[in-house]
Amino acid sequence: MFGGKSQTVTAIRRKDQTIDYFYLPRKSHPTLQKLKKIPFLRGIVAILEASANGSQHLNFSSERYDRDPENDENLAEEKVSKTTMILGVATLGVLSFLFGKFVFTLVPAILASFTKPIFSSDIAQVLIEGLIKLILLLVYIYFVSLTPLIKRVFQYHGAEHKVINTFENNLELTVENVQSQSRLHYRCGSSFILFTVFVGVFVYMLVPIDPLWLRLVDRIALIPVVLGISFEVLQFTNKLREVPVLRYLGYPGLWLQLLTTKEPSDDQVEVAIASFNELLKIEENQTISKEDSQSLQM
Repeated sequence: MFGGKSQTVTAIRRKDQTIDYFYLPRKSHPTLQKLKKIPFLRGIVAILEASANGSQHLNFSSERYDRDPENDENLAEEKVSKTTMILGVATLGVLSFLFGKFVFTLVPAILASFTKPIFSSDIAQVLIEGLIKLILLLVYIYFVSLTPLIKRVFQYHGAEHKVINTFENNLELTVENVQSQSRLHYRCGSSFILFTVFVGVFVYMLVPIDPLWLRLVDRIALIPVVLGISFEVLQFTNKLREVPVLRYLGYPGLWLQLLTTKEPSDDQVEVAIASFNELLKIEENQTISKEDSQSLQM
């Protein structure tokens, strides 16, 4: 999946080896558009929109994966209402994101509280909490990546990064050129996940940790704050990636991508190239410049 200024495009390889596309226009309510211009609030809006839109793209690919294209007409009969389906999938995507965020926010706080007899100071508790959250995150991603389905998703994730890197290096989008590129990229959302852990440590030091119920309430209440600040940090590190020394600020996010991306096969790279070319054709009639690529997302 690739996103441009006005459109997002997903390409999938069908059972008959043809490539099919899903298009989703970038449309936001006027109020949301205004919020996107406000620092710290814009990150929250962008994340929720990405969760909702990403779920629709995943639904498109999952319902057609391993299905004979000749049976596509049956998809209409399986849906009660296209509008209802889209709203349902989008809502599910947002709720899934929020549920995961709650789990990875509250569980570390509860586990850290058990270490209080040993690490009693507030600073020590927050640091232990952050360490537990980081370990849980890495362990979760590692074991999930071992499943065939998620491994395949991570391979396509790597293919997306390789295509973007090829384009930004002014190379022709061929399978050979794409495969020669790194599967890591600064603008990846994986970096954002890691930043929420680090930012949370600093934010949580500003609120009390006792009693436990107050600690948990604070963690929930501060989720928007952590998300908003983390988004700004991600944007900041992206701007510094060409600056010597300062570019290393984005390295932790790149290291996490070693888990969230896998080396893709040539077939998967072909699909990624097709998706990207389709986006270019729609967005800029294949006249997009390297500088404009900053608006492209994976």
